[in-house]
Amino acid sequence: MARISAPACPRPRSARDALAARLSLVGPPLLPELALYRAGPQSGLARRGGRPPYWAYFWGGGLALARFVLDHPETVAGQSVVDLGAGSGLVAISAMKAGAAEALAIDVDPDALGVIALNAAANAVAVAAVAADPLDGPPPAADLVLVGDLFYGPALATRATAFLDRCVAAGLGVLVGDPWRAHLPLARLMRLAEYRLADFGDGPGAATAAAVFAFV
Repeated sequence: MARISAPACPRPRSARDALAARLSLVGPPLLPELALYRAGPQSGLARRGGRPPYWAYFWGGGLALARFVLDHPETVAGQSVVDLGAGSGLVAISAMKAGAAEALAIDVDPDALGVIALNAAANAVAVAAVAADPLDGPPPAADLVLVGDLFYGPALATRATAFLDRCVAAGLGVLVGDPWRAHLPLARLMRLAEYRLADFGDGPGAATAAAVFAFV
């Protein structure tokens, strides 16, 4: 088992409390055994300056990947796991619930670290978190990389594919969750499961197909 060597970087407790007051603790679609903080219409987060708070919402690929991990705990049991583009930390939390030895959530937005800490605490698991963009670097010191909703733009998809190529070459396992976005590297993916769910931005009652793939 590889050992994750990254520090946990939670916000000070007062900052986390202030963030929690702007969010609602709810059950994510497909995942009744979990509770996560989510932004609602009155949170004000979407109106703040800077980077959009993608970490404050549920996304189809992450939901599907989290469901798959919980349904197939043998994929993560006893392993060190990296949740790449973690957002809310949903996938890392699901991996810990399914028996992973340790999980590191990585997101480019430092503001995501606060909600990851809140969500990990709400689900009684320990998740390390770091704000970073590792895509141009070497593979992490881990056993398995979990990737939800990272292929939404061509430039990002190209960098992510190259990074995951390096991970596979180094012997890491890679699982991808995505609602069939246009920039998925389908030639490198083997579908393992598919779910119907509401993706971020879907209207009331809408359902989107989101799949889980092995990156090979």
